[in-house]
Order: sequence, then structure tokens, then C-alpha cells
Amino acid sequence: MNTVPEMFGCMVFNETVMRQRLPKQTYRALKQTIDEGKELDISVANVVANAMKDWACEKGVTHFTHWFQPLNGITSEKHDSFINPNGEGGVIMEFSGKELIKGEPDASSFPSGGLRATCEARGYTAWDPTSYAFIKDNVLCIPTAFCSYTGEALDKKTPLLRSMSAVSQQACRILRLFGHDVPQVMSTVGAEQEYFLIDKEDYAKRMDLMLTGRTLFGCPPAKGQELDEHYFGTLRTRVSAYMKDLDHELWQLGVLAKTEHNEVAPAQHELAPIYTTTNGAVDSNLLTMELMKKVAERHGLVCLLHEKPFAGVNGSGKHNNWSLSTPTMNLLDPGKTPMENLQFLIFLAAVIKAVDEYQDLLRASVASAGNDHRLGANEAPPAIISIFVGDELSAIIDALADDVAYTCPERVSMDLGVAVLPKFTKDNTDRNRTSPFAFTGNKFEFRMPGSNMNIADANIVLNTAVAKELKEFADTLETAEDFSAAAMDLVKATLKAHKDIIFNGNGYSEEWEQEAERRGLFNLKSTVDALPVLLSEKNVALFELFGVLSPVEMHARYEVALESYAKVVNIEALTMLQMANQQLMPAIAAYSSDVAAAAGSKMAVCDSLSIKAETKLLRILSESADAMSDAIDELSEARAAAEAAGDALMVARAYHDTVIPAMEALRAAADTAESVCGEDYWPLPNYSKMLWYVD
Repeated sequence: MNTVPEMFGCMVFNETVMRQRLPKQTYRALKQTIDEGKELDISVANVVANAMKDWACEKGVTHFTHWFQPLNGITSEKHDSFINPNGEGGVIMEFSGKELIKGEPDASSFPSGGLRATCEARGYTAWDPTSYAFIKDNVLCIPTAFCSYTGEALDKKTPLLRSMSAVSQQACRILRLFGHDVPQVMSTVGAEQEYFLIDKEDYAKRMDLMLTGRTLFGCPPAKGQELDEHYFGTLRTRVSAYMKDLDHELWQLGVLAKTEHNEVAPAQHELAPIYTTTNGAVDSNLLTMELMKKVAERHGLVCLLHEKPFAGVNGSGKHNNWSLSTPTMNLLDPGKTPMENLQFLIFLAAVIKAVDEYQDLLRASVASAGNDHRLGANEAPPAIISIFVGDELSAIIDALADDVAYTCPERVSMDLGVAVLPKFTKDNTDRNRTSPFAFTGNKFEFRMPGSNMNIADANIVLNTAVAKELKEFADTLETAEDFSAAAMDLVKATLKAHKDIIFNGNGYSEEWEQEAERRGLFNLKSTVDALPVLLSEKNVALFELFGVLSPVEMHARYEVALESYAKVVNIEALTMLQMANQQLMPAIAAYSSDVAAAAGSKMAVCDSLSIKAETKLLRILSESADAMSDAIDELSEARAAAEAAGDALMVARAYHDTVIPAMEALRAAADTAESVCGEDYWPLPNYSKMLWYVD
């Protein structure tokens, strides 16, 4: 394969392969299942399974797996071979429709929030035909949903598919009122992925990076990101080779990797794909994260996907570019005259209302121990949810909400004052990097998800909340005598009631935090503040309305998220204690001993020689060691108390309120010691070495 078009998707059982290998009748039946949600007959599944097996075996594959997304946030797989005995001492390669559509992993061994007892092991994986099967590491991977023996969803994919169905059904109702009879509306996503690359040798010397994904100790480097020279800068040779290799791997798997560049922080980078259906985008992003790590290994690098692997420099997010589309229309495209585009205004109003009414739920969808370190810093939006729409849409919204005349601004032609440079029309909206939820021309960019997250959670909330508002709109408009007048009245009333969620200014300012409080917006600063909203009556009712998540499934996810938070912080605390006791305190003692010996040697030669520098250094080292010793005791006690705090919320809150401050105190003392300790004594690669490694 010499060209990208020839190579793209070569490891995917996609539309082209299905058309070539499936009988026409089978292909049509499968397409009806994919496009219209019709039930799949086992006879069709048998034919599809055999064709999949033949295609995979021709590529050297011997095993298959049901690839699924449990509640621990990563992907899981159990491999089975195609072999079956032939009765003559040999084997034949077989794959049945039953094996394709159903698997049975051990459900009790995954996080379930109490849905499965340890003794109740059985669970099921069910084939998702809307997401293409693919070959990874010489294994046929079949994307699947994962549920308990009693039918509760134990994964991220199942509620995502339910939410996509909900928003599709309600959006179709609205479109029919505008004369568009479409079979379905797809929510679409493009997930921009930020990440760090560091040298593998440095990574291997840092227990904190290996066990937690972030540096728990480390004083600031002499040079960070203050010169703004890394963003879009020339790629390091190793990084460029890595990116090319990664593109090749992703393209073979049909992932639409499009844009790559250096990000703001040193050693930080970004990959952005072309948008696709939300289900496909989630699967592709999970594959991307997995391959980022694997490909890095081949280049002597390690890919860090933690939201804040290095203190004092930018963290990494995952910008979720969300929209609603039919095969011929982007429903969030305002067109040249958005004020006159009633269809666009209806969908815009529905999104604004959804984000306002379920801002707390959106915040909870991106809550994690790692993201707590990132949100509110200068590279990420604040914890307060608001919507940026730009000047033109703001003027339209104000005119509609206040029922006043609107004057359409003239399109501005950009003339850069140099004849050879092209003239172009300025976009009708800027891009507000401080906004959690920003309109960017024909989609909304939700900038709060962390780099390590499964974006299914955020999109489940978006799809379901918008579905609820569209349902209310459709219920009202379907019985209206004058549809256009009723629709415009509905838009005006909605925008007037929900204008407070719109903010186009600086989301980092203290003034905005105060203004947001006056507007009554949520400011859920930490994970333990955010997660309880999952159980609010309003939010449970939202998911129950469309069957996206039952109350029992909601409570299970709440329990899993709280337990995950506490476990992550506990692992970090234990790692800090081990590193401090076994690596850092001995290093300080060794260096102090040698400094003291040097001072003693000077005095032995001549007691009038000054030991002022050595004494000053020893004082700093001694004070730091004492502070570390006290912090070690405090952290040990706080961690033990947190473990015994009570229920899941009380435990998580204890970790947030007492363990994390103790960790910060221990780090501060250790970082002071690092700043004066001899480099040969300090056992950890420092920030300068890790962030500014040489090609």
C-alpha cells in the first residue's frame, strides 16, 4: 500500500469490506440494523461472523475479542481463538453468530457500584453493529456493550447509545415540523487530545509517574512555558517521527487523525481528529489513547495522559466538539443570516436551555481526582459552567430575549496591508479559551473533559439533556396552529429565561466568579462537590425519562466515581510516603552528611576558614527534613483517618479535605530540599531534564 487512501481503514471491517464480502440480502439487513435500529436476526449474524472471520484470518488473525468499556474508564478485552476440533485430531477455524453477538466476561471483577456481588460473576457483552470491528495486535476486536446478568449497564457505551437514540428521536420530531422527514439525527463529536511525551529512561526513575501518572514531587524548572515558544513550535525530531508513526497506526484503524502540533507546555502536544458520529468518536479516542502509549514505547518515549502530570505548567484536556447532524445538514450551522434561520434558532435555544438546566450534571461528568488539578488553572476553563456564543449570536439572543430590533453587522474583510497577502472574511465569532462551553461556528466545544477521560460521560449528558429540551419543544409545537409564530415565541421565551448561562468574557477573573454567584450558577470546585448532584431528583429523572440510565444505574455510577476518587488519592498518598521515606529523606541525609563533612574538613585545616555557606545550606536541608518528617506523620495519620471516615462520600471528602493538604505540605518541604540538594544526590530526574529532553 503506497498511498494513505489505500492504507486508510485497511484493518477495519467497514462499509467497503461488508459490501464486498456479504451477500446483498445480508448486507441490506445489517444496514437496516445499523441505520434504523432494527433487530438483528441470528441467521444474519452467522453470515456476518463467518465473513468477519475469513477477512481477519486472511490478515493473519487467529483470535477475536469483545472490546468493551467498563466503568473503570479504560477498555477491556478477553481473547478467544477461532479454532475448533475437526474430529480428526486437527482444527478448523470457525466463528459463529452466537460468538459474535454475545460474550460472557466476569462482571463481578469490574467496578459496578454494588450492582454485582463478588459471588455473582456472570455478565454479558453484546455486539454493537454501529461501530466497526477492527484488527489490533493481530486480534479481531468487536466493539460491544457490557451489562450485568440482570441487565443493568456496567459500561459507558450502553448509556451513550441510549442517549444518541433519545436525541435522534426528539430532533427528528422537530425536523418534521420544518418539513424534513429524516430517519435519524446523529450527534457528532471531534475529540482533540492533549498529551505529554517524556524520555522513557526518566520515566523509569520516577515511581510517582509509573504508579500515578503524575509527578508528586518536583520543584519548578528554571525555564517553563513563560516564553511562549513551544506552542506550534518546530517539532523535535523524535516527536515528529512518533507523530508520523502514530498517524500510520491510527489511519489503518480508520481513525480520522487530522491535526498535530506542539501545545503550550514544553513536552506537551495535541492530536485532533475530523468529527464523526459520537459512538465512533468515543471508540476512536479510546483507541487513540491506547496507541499513543504503545507507539511512544517504540520511540524510547512515554506518553502521559494525566490531566496534570507537571505542576506549574499547563495540564492536558480533551476538547469535545459536539454537534447534531443529518446526512445533509448540520443543525447547528447558523448560515449567513442566523436571525432568519428559525430551525437553527430552535436547536440553539434547546442547547442553551439544556446546558443551563443541567450545568451541574455537565460539571459532574468531568469530575475526577486528576481533573481537579487542571480545572480553573490558566490552561483550562473554570469549574463554573457558562456558554460563549460570540458577539453576533449574543446580539441576536439579546434582541430576541428583549424583543427589540436586531441589526445584522456587516461582514468584515481582513486586509493585512500587504498586497501579496490574500484578503479574507473574518469569522462571526472569536474562540474564547476560558469558556467551558463555546460556540465555534457550527458546533459547541466542551473544553472541560480531562485528557485521560472517556468522553462518553460528557456526551451522555449532552445528548440526554438536549433530547429533553427538544421533546418539550416538540410537545408544544406539534399542536400549534401557527407553527412559525409559536416557534419564534418559544425561542424568545427560552432565551430570555436562560440568558444567565451566556458569558463572553474572561472566565478566569475573580469578577466572573462573583458575577456567576449573583446569576445563581453552580461553582462546584472539586470532585467531591460535584458528584452528589448525580443523585439529585432532577438529574435522576432526566436519565430515567429516556431510559438512558435507571435510578439504580445512576447510583452505581455515583458510588464508582466516589470510590475511584478515594482510591486514586490513596494511591498517590501511599506513593508519596514510600518515595519520601525510601528515596528523598535518605538523599537529604546523605547530602547533609557530605556537606557537614566538608565543613569539618575546612575547620580541621584552619579554624578561621568560613563555613557560612555550608552552615546556611545545612540549615535549609535540616529544616526541610524536619518539615518532611512532620508532613510524613501528618499524611500517614490523615490517610488512615480518611479510610475509616464512613460511607463513600465521607471517605472521598476526607481525602479531599485532609489528605490532599497533607500531601501538598509534604511536597512543599521536599521541593525546597530539591532546590538546594546536589543533583547527583537527588534520586529523581528533575523537571528541566524531563521537559526539555534532547532529541
